[in-house]
Amino acid sequence: MRIGLYLASLPWPAEPEGCRSMLDDLLQAAEGADFHSIWTPDHFFNVPLFGGAGAPMPEAYTTLSWIAGRTRDVQLGTLVTAAPYRHPALMAKLATTLDVLSGGRAWLGVGAGWYEEETQALGLRFPSARDRLGELTEAVRIARQMFDGDSTPFRGTYFTLERPLNVPPPTGRIPILIGGEGERRTLRIVAENADACNFYDLYDLAGLERKLAVLRRHCEAVGRPYDDIVRTTVGLVSGDDVPLHVERLGRMAEAGVDLAILCAPNPADEKEYDMLAEVARQVRGEGRAEPALLQNAARRREIVQ
Repeated sequence: MRIGLYLASLPWPAEPEGCRSMLDDLLQAAEGADFHSIWTPDHFFNVPLFGGAGAPMPEAYTTLSWIAGRTRDVQLGTLVTAAPYRHPALMAKLATTLDVLSGGRAWLGVGAGWYEEETQALGLRFPSARDRLGELTEAVRIARQMFDGDSTPFRGTYFTLERPLNVPPPTGRIPILIGGEGERRTLRIVAENADACNFYDLYDLAGLERKLAVLRRHCEAVGRPYDDIVRTTVGLVSGDDVPLHVERLGRMAEAGVDLAILCAPNPADEKEYDMLAEVARQVRGEGRAEPALLQNAARRREIVQ
């Protein structure tokens, strides 16, 4: 199992001038650790768990690009972009540019979206659940087509692209991660289209095992090997009991999780990152053989191209 770092809640200073130095300090604390990846939420308002609309929420891809310029090896992605918020061609272009400028470290994290409050406040689109899932399916297919350099027209139910050109192309195949747990449709979309999936509620082992069993059945139905999909979880790590966290994550690895993306409960405290770094070191190698997509960017390109 590998460990990723989720920047869901950060101690953003009251004055904008301090934001850059704050994030620099955080990256210095995290850079020496054995983190596989850094992930940002792609919201415009913060979520209720981390203070709601009044709490700071920087734009995701701008932040990731800034992080890319200050790191060398860690992989980068959103957890996750709501497909209806951005036109799929724009989303694919954002991920591609991040990949090119970071030297092949980008992932595209995408989902159907759920945070209706921010859409109402900002005048964004928020279709029905059925249409959001339909748009997600087509957005993933468009992204894959553009990543693969196929500029032939795309004509779907929700989107029509006459020439989905993507130049410069990504350095290699950008992994697509779908966040969401809907057993009937979302996990079917994962089985058909995604390289990775993401589940919430980090330590709900019984719930996780049920979801993974559903995903396995969808993979069988579409004729895809279950182990082709990188399984990830995300959650808040509470407390500084490293052995307890390692033991819990070990159970998740045994259930089939490849990457646990962790959020520090007090991101202003550098000791939190020391604790997460120690967890990352101790759980490395737990579970099945490391999937190619979790290896370093250069090795990943060599394997999946």
